[in-house]
Amino acid sequence: MNIFISGGCKNGKSYYAQELARDMSREKSLPLYYLATMIPCDEEDRARIRRHLSERDGWGFETVEQGRNICDALGGFTLSGSKVSPEGVFLLDSVTALLSNEMFLPDGTVDGNAGERLAKELREFADRTGNTVFVSDYIYSDAQLFDEYTENYRKSLALIDRTLAAVCDQVIEVSYGFKYLYK
Repeated sequence: MNIFISGGCKNGKSYYAQELARDMSREKSLPLYYLATMIPCDEEDRARIRRHLSERDGWGFETVEQGRNICDALGGFTLSGSKVSPEGVFLLDSVTALLSNEMFLPDGTVDGNAGERLAKELREFADRTGNTVFVSDYIYSDAQLFDEYTENYRKSLALIDRTLAAVCDQVIEVSYGFKYLYK
């Protein structure tokens, strides 16, 4: 079962997603993978990564660092060196960071078409695995106008979120710790 989870920052999405993925893995006796998409840029990012690793400790996750080209994770290796099996259960956290990595490149250029490409890649990933929990941030409630790059990012994330909502078996919003099932 593919599951799409969206919600605001610091609302419990990641922890809830970890529980769902762990339960799916146990229920089906499949390997459990955490697809870490954040590419750390500063100490705050590294501290967040350490916190997430600590929170997952003992849950059975094999971590796969994949900040770009997400489908490459299916032929790759975990941090511990084991081969990734496409038949496993995957927690992809987060779609938001993955889009940022794909759109805003290390050399300072911006790939304005990253959203369309990533939507297709994530659809393919969902199709190939069939057992993925996707986590994304809800960033659409601002009435404020942003610069063209930020607006393109928001529109791209909306396209990706709609794509995932269409291909996933369940769509869940997490807001202030409450869970709302839409599909």
